[in-house]
Amino acid sequence: MRYWLTPAADADRDAKITDVCGVYRTAPERAEGGQRTVSTDEMTGVQALERLAPDLPARPGHVARREFEYKRHGTCSFFINFDVTTGQVFSPSSGPTRTEADFVAHVQRTIASDPTATQWHFVLDNLDIHRSESLVRYVATLANCNDDLGVKYVRGVLRSKASRAAFLSDPTHPIVFHYTPKHASWLNQVEIWLSILVRKLLRRGNFRSLDDLRNQVLAFIAYFNRTMAKPFKWTYQGKPLHA
Repeated sequence: MRYWLTPAADADRDAKITDVCGVYRTAPERAEGGQRTVSTDEMTGVQALERLAPDLPARPGHVARREFEYKRHGTCSFFINFDVTTGQVFSPSSGPTRTEADFVAHVQRTIASDPTATQWHFVLDNLDIHRSESLVRYVATLANCNDDLGVKYVRGVLRSKASRAAFLSDPTHPIVFHYTPKHASWLNQVEIWLSILVRKLLRRGNFRSLDDLRNQVLAFIAYFNRTMAKPFKWTYQGKPLHA
């Protein structure tokens, strides 16, 4: 069997694609003026699995072999930032949950990592915590916005996901969020990096505790930044794709 998806209509799909691709193309130029462009996403439910027997390494004529029994030490969620201009991963966050408060704390941690930045651009998907009331209030504080933000689900900026996203996308704010269309996670560059993390560490890893899992992920990020980091060559221009 093969999966098939007929995506729900998104009136702003082409505009969002064009915006995200434009952010990628202009990131190096904006970086010269002190602006940062970050592709960010979460990886949730990452399991800390400890194998009960050591792996048997690959050798001529034999693939690597792994004992199927393991001990599970719990799960962890990671918030990952990929710098579009440099190709480096920075200011990762981790914890047991992925909540509205967790994401706001991650954004605050990211902003604090570079006090000299003149503006921040975040590329991310449409998860609810990326368009939350807490995030709107945080950005409003940074933007010195004293307007009445309204009441969630009732009126004003806070009324709906769409109204909150529109506020968070305001290009005059010190933090600007750029949202990919629904079912278009391939537009988010950090997804490419997360696949690298899975293939090179998580799929083959052996983790004796949650702390060991976090430490190995942080060690891999440091290794990646030293030896492999470079900006992805983004060739898609944002023009509509037709089947």
